[in-house]
Formats: sequence, C-alpha cells, structure tokens
Amino acid sequence: MLINILNDEKFVDLMQRHVEELMLYLFEHDQSFGILCKIEHLSFEPELPEHITESFRPMTLFYLAGYTFDSARIDGNRLIFEAGFGPENIGSFVTVPLPSIMQIIIDETPIFINHAVYKEGEEETEAADDGGIENSMAAFLSNPENEKFLKKK
Repeated sequence: MLINILNDEKFVDLMQRHVEELMLYLFEHDQSFGILCKIEHLSFEPELPEHITESFRPMTLFYLAGYTFDSARIDGNRLIFEAGFGPENIGSFVTVPLPSIMQIIIDETPIFINHAVYKEGEEETEAADDGGIENSMAAFLSNPENEKFLKKK
C-alpha cells in the first residue's frame, strides 16, 4: 500500500539521495532555487527571536539566492545555509535535514516533490501500532470486485 512505501526507511533514504543529487547539480550549475520544508525539523544558530519564528508556517519556503546561495552547503544528510530574517536582517545558520525538504522550486515551478514521511528518530507509525493498515487491507480484500487490483505473483 502507498502508506507503507511513504513510511519505508529505504524510500526515505531514496528521496534523501535524490534531493541531495539534485541540489548538488543546481550548485554546480550556479542555479538559485527555493526549498519548501517542514519548519519543525529545522534548527537556527543562533536561535531567532520569537517575533520572527512565530511568523513561520508549518511548511516554509526559503529561497537560496545571492549570499544565502553562496553560503549553502550539504553536510552529511543536512543542508546548511546562512540567511537574514526580519526587518532587522538577523543572521542565522539554518540547518535543514534533507528528508524534510518537501519541494525544490525554480522560477515558481516545483522540480522536485518529496512524498516520503520523514520523522526524526524514525519512530513507528500510528497506523502500524493500532492495526489500521491490516484492518484496511481486510476490508479491501473482503470485496471480491477488488481482486482485479491485486498484483498476480
């Protein structure tokens, strides 16, 4: 099922490698780009004042251009770049785990979309804990009309 694939650690690793290779390609070709990422997984050094962080949405777009692009680098499984925030242009190093990057955007067009489910620590999914996936599959299989959707071995 789709949810099993999206939660699979190997699929998350595949998406991470893909996003890394794509960003390296963009860096090599000096192409500015935006990243849409889950703010909950990011870290800022130094930490930003609350009046700035409270304006971030759960999915936030960062555009890497100019100095921000020049400061960007991939370190292990993280993208790190320096950016200025707020009217005061407060500088901070932003650390983004690669699997938390949901889109890469050039000229307002997504060129990469990540559907993998990234969780820090890779804990088990709730659906697996309560048997939801098994119950859903049992309901699906109980209808004989759904046999046509099953992969033949």
